[in-house]
Amino acid sequence: MRAEDETRLPPGQQPIEHLPVLHVGPVPPFDPAAWDLRIEGEVRSPRRLSYQELRGLPAVIDTSDFHCVEGWSRLVCAWEGVRFSEICDLVAPTEHAHFATVGCEGEYTTSLPLEDLLSPDVLLAWGLDGRDLAPEHGFPLRLVVPQKYAYKSAKWVRWIRFTQEQELGYWEARGYSDSADPWREERRA
Repeated sequence: MRAEDETRLPPGQQPIEHLPVLHVGPVPPFDPAAWDLRIEGEVRSPRRLSYQELRGLPAVIDTSDFHCVEGWSRLVCAWEGVRFSEICDLVAPTEHAHFATVGCEGEYTTSLPLEDLLSPDVLLAWGLDGRDLAPEHGFPLRLVVPQKYAYKSAKWVRWIRFTQEQELGYWEARGYSDSADPWREERRA
């Protein structure tokens, strides 16, 4: 490991070269003609975006590190997608919106403070390292929250609900930390 990489690693993490395949449930099928992203809750302008509409939003490439609660980190991931803040601009969260719950294919959810989601490195991503994400890594759409453990970076995103109170996500309801800060080793509640 290079010396500069050591300073990028949170406590208890080891660098890896390739993302392992970890997820809850089977990899869902994807039909671009039927797929949509619903954005609702405490917003002024609820939206339903087709895949074509989503991919038509201003795309960015953001390079960040990716840390798993299991103790591994993949450094220098070049994610491609749309900033979460762009979605907020579309739907105009109300003054009551303090959190967002992100729902996925199957039963997986996670919830984060809006303040965290508005960080410029938080993306709804469809690409990684110059290629579309592999289906087992979340294609067609994955939330990427670099400053949190990877269970907050939900795969196969289908809806976003803005809320006044934070809702427990899939892993949080099973005892994992809601704040999930890898620099503080916030693994369990």
